[in-house]
Amino acid sequence: MTERERPRGRGASHNLHHRFERIAVEQIDDGWWQESAPASHATEVRCEQSRSAISKNRSPDLPFERSLNPYRGCEHGCIYCFARPSHAYWDYSPGLDFETRLIARTNLPELLEKELSQPGYDCQPIALGANTDPYQPIERDYRLSREILTIMLRYSHPLTVTTRSALVLRDIELLHALAQQRLVRVFISFTTLDNTLKRCMEPRAASPAARLKVIRELRAAGVPVGIITAPMIPMINDMELEKLLQAGHDAGATSAGYTFLRLPHEVKPLFEAWLDEHFPERAAHVMSLVRQSRGGRDYDSRFGHRLRGEGHFADLLSQRFRLAVRRIGLNRRRQEFALDTTQFAPPGEQMTLL
Repeated sequence: MTERERPRGRGASHNLHHRFERIAVEQIDDGWWQESAPASHATEVRCEQSRSAISKNRSPDLPFERSLNPYRGCEHGCIYCFARPSHAYWDYSPGLDFETRLIARTNLPELLEKELSQPGYDCQPIALGANTDPYQPIERDYRLSREILTIMLRYSHPLTVTTRSALVLRDIELLHALAQQRLVRVFISFTTLDNTLKRCMEPRAASPAARLKVIRELRAAGVPVGIITAPMIPMINDMELEKLLQAGHDAGATSAGYTFLRLPHEVKPLFEAWLDEHFPERAAHVMSLVRQSRGGRDYDSRFGHRLRGEGHFADLLSQRFRLAVRRIGLNRRRQEFALDTTQFAPPGEQMTLL
């Protein structure tokens, strides 16, 4: 791929065929060459009227059972994103389409209010942004995440927010109000402190310095903040694990977590193409370590294994994380920031006397 052909500011280099595609179209050189302008990779947004708001999962690997995802696809363009294959359900490619052809679920706030107001609703914390980032750039215009925070505050409903965007600071007054009632925790996803690596791996996500600023300002506003070092990629960013945890702690994070690289479905060929382009000298070694940590396969979807991996490299990474967290002093005050589900009350609902 020439410099002229490479899409600027995007993580994936091309649109690959997805597993649900019945007809595959391939470009070939027929000999009739002519100069043409490079293909446009501008962001397109389609509005969707969803049927439901709250998604549920039963995975024992995840610390939540319910989630809200206001957007499908993500403009951040993180090459390793495990959510890329979900775009194939809408007949879009998990490659460039995932970053450029986005779907905004514009009726999500309305549906959320209806579901929270249903008789017998059982209040449990909801994760905002479990699949794609709720504060990706199109949130500036659609403001769906802000509307969701407003509703959660009005209903006194607890939630967690996971993002790698500095746009979350726009809603700091809502997060502060939620935190005053122990209704919110924010997690900042971190992969590297290296700006050069960040630019090619997460082209439109916030810079490392901006994410540390987010942690500092949220903490100053009384909002509990954690750091998630995700994903850890062998020979790409795993050597930064301890530095990331220390930087997050120094900025004000009180908890931490990590995940190992996941390559489900179409993520694997996209990631391999990215490795060949940016790290050709170590691409084979990276994939060898991934397979060693996945029982000889590119990906292992089994519960208990998919987020951590197994084998010598994955075990060493787990030990490094535990030792660093203990030394730095993270994850010591989890109970202090436990979310409160007892305050939940739909507006206008009469509270019981007992």
